[in-house]
Amino acid sequence: MENIASSSAHQLARRIRAGELTALEVHDAFAERIGMLNPTLNAIVSFDPETSRAEARRADARIAAGDHAPLLGVPYTVKDNIWVEGRIVSQGSALFANFVAPRDALAVERMRNAGAVLLGITNCSEFACKGVTTNRIHGPTRNPWDLTLTSGGSSGGAASAVAAGLCPIGITTGGGGWTRRPAALVGAVGMKPSAGLIAHPYGFEEPVFGNSVIGQITRTVGDVVAALDVLAGHDRADPNSADVPGAGHFVEGLRHAAREPRIAFSPRLGLGFAVDIDVAQGVRRAVARLEVAGASVQEADPTWPEGTTEQALMPLQFAGLAALYGERYRAGAWDVDPDIATQIETGLATSGAEVARALLFREELYRRLDRFFRQYDLLVTPTVPCTAWPFSRLGPSEIEGLPTTPRGHAVFTPIFNHTYLPACSVPCGLDGNGLPIGLQIIGPRFADASVLALASQVEAQNEFDFAGPRTPAPGVIASKHVV
Repeated sequence: MENIASSSAHQLARRIRAGELTALEVHDAFAERIGMLNPTLNAIVSFDPETSRAEARRADARIAAGDHAPLLGVPYTVKDNIWVEGRIVSQGSALFANFVAPRDALAVERMRNAGAVLLGITNCSEFACKGVTTNRIHGPTRNPWDLTLTSGGSSGGAASAVAAGLCPIGITTGGGGWTRRPAALVGAVGMKPSAGLIAHPYGFEEPVFGNSVIGQITRTVGDVVAALDVLAGHDRADPNSADVPGAGHFVEGLRHAAREPRIAFSPRLGLGFAVDIDVAQGVRRAVARLEVAGASVQEADPTWPEGTTEQALMPLQFAGLAALYGERYRAGAWDVDPDIATQIETGLATSGAEVARALLFREELYRRLDRFFRQYDLLVTPTVPCTAWPFSRLGPSEIEGLPTTPRGHAVFTPIFNHTYLPACSVPCGLDGNGLPIGLQIIGPRFADASVLALASQVEAQNEFDFAGPRTPAPGVIASKHVV
C-alpha cells in the first residue's frame, strides 16, 4: 500500500497501463490510507468507497478493451465547491448542506473521460472565501506536517489530502490564492492556470467575476502537467474561456518553453510586505540555485499604481457575496460562519461606485503587469510570507516580528488572480521548525508552460524531497466544530 500511495499520478498511470497494477488495486490502497489518516486530518468530507470502487472497475474494463486514456485508474479528489453529479456538494456551507449537484462540472467530466477515478470530495471554507479551511458543517482540516496547524484555505482539504498521500491529484478552485497558499503550507505544488485556460461553465456562481479558476494541487510539477493536459480547453458555454493554442499539450509545451527566461525576483513584491526571515532566506536560496545553474535573474519589482493593496480589490468579493447570499443572510436562512457573515455585511454596505473603482483599478493592475512582462518573462516571489500557523486562527499573529492582520499571510497571491495570470507555488525548502516554504512563479497570461518549466527546475534543485507523502505524527486533535 505504501508504495502505491507514495507514487505520483504519472507513475501510477504508467504502472496501470503496463499491467503491473490494476485500477482497483490502486483504489483500494488509497482507500485504506484514507481510512487510516482522514479521521485525523478531516481533509476528505465525502468518501463513498463503493462508488469509487465501481469507477475503478470501469477503468480496468476500459484498459482491457484497449483504451489508452491518459489517466486511466489514477485517483483524484475534487473540492467541495465543484459539482459532481448526484453527490452533495456544499461549498462548506449549511445553506447547501443538502444540495445535490445536477451534473458534473466540466473539469470532472474531463477527468472521467481521461479515466481518472474520483475518490472523494475535499473540505473547503464556506463559499471558498476564507484563508483557512474551517466551516460550520465539516469542521477544520489539519496539516499533515503538524496536526495543530492549518493547511490554509480555501483549498485546505485538497492540500492536506495530497500532501498526506490520500490522493495524487486534487482538483480545486483558486480565486485569490486558494490553491497556491494551501499548497505552500503543506509542501505541495499548487497551480493557478491562466484565467480562461480551463473552461468552467457548470457549477456554483462565483463571488468575484473572472477571478476563480480550476486549480490543481499535486506533489510534483509533472502531475500538474498531466492534469492540465486533461483539463485545459475551451468550451463555448463559458464566456470567459479562451481557445488557446497548445492547450492540452503541456507535456510537449514544457519541452519548448524558453530555455533562458528573463527572471525577475521580487522578495517583497515592491509593496513592502513583511516576510518571516526563514521564508525570505529559503526563497532567496532557491533563487541562488537557479543562478548557479545559469538562469538569468535580476532583482526587480513591478511598478504599481498608487494605493495598491488587497483592500482596494476586496469590494469585489464582498459585493459578490452580498449579491449571491445577502437576502438569505438577512432572513437568517442558515448558520453562517461569522467571518463570512462579516464579509456579507460589508458587501451589503458597499456602493456601486466602490465596485466600479475596484474594477477600474484591476484593469490598471493588468496593464502595469503587462508592461512588466515585456521586460521579464517570469516573476518569482514568496508564495506565503510565513509558514503554517495554528488552525484555530485566521492567520499568524505576527510576521517578521511585526503584528499583522488576519490577511497578512495572503498578500502575495490575490493580485495575480485579479489580473488573470498563471501562477504556481512550488516548495523550495524548510523553515527552522521543519515546515515547508513555498516559492511563487508568475508569468504573462497563457504562458503557463513557461511557469511550469521553471517550477520543474526549482523542484529538481530542491535540497529536500517533497515528492513523498507525509504521514502525520499523533497529536492533539481539536473539536470538529471549531470555526
